[in-house]
Amino acid sequence: MHILNKTHLAALATAFAIVGGAPAFAGSCPQGQEIANALAGAPTMPSMVTDDVIGSVDLAKEIGVENRDLRMRRLIVQPGGIVPMHSHAGRPALIITVKGEVSEYRSTCAVPIVHKAGEVSMESGGISHWWKNTGKVPAELLSADVKARD
Repeated sequence: MHILNKTHLAALATAFAIVGGAPAFAGSCPQGQEIANALAGAPTMPSMVTDDVIGSVDLAKEIGVENRDLRMRRLIVQPGGIVPMHSHAGRPALIITVKGEVSEYRSTCAVPIVHKAGEVSMESGGISHWWKNTGKVPAELLSADVKARD
């Protein structure tokens, strides 16, 4: 059993304060818009985005999964900025929008999915997608994902 100490509790309190309570899961395609979407013409290069790894765990040492890391990243997507097309095949992730909002263009949806501050997007099942900040302020995202080592 893992017991929370004062440091853990302070970290949890800070996380909840950032997003205003328990995060809301988002990332669902609106009903009736679920389709296979090839995302023709999707961008393949990042633009106006920073992507910094702020921590990682070697999963081989923790749970015996070789050549994979669990990592936490902070992405700042400027207005008009793009996180390019990528796949989550074998690479699940959870992303919380901390500030601003971003639009996700997903391989399973006909319309963009807007992610607002405080919402969590679940990326799994082999989806492919890309993101764009269509707002007027920078969007801050925290991403926890499983990544194969290069």
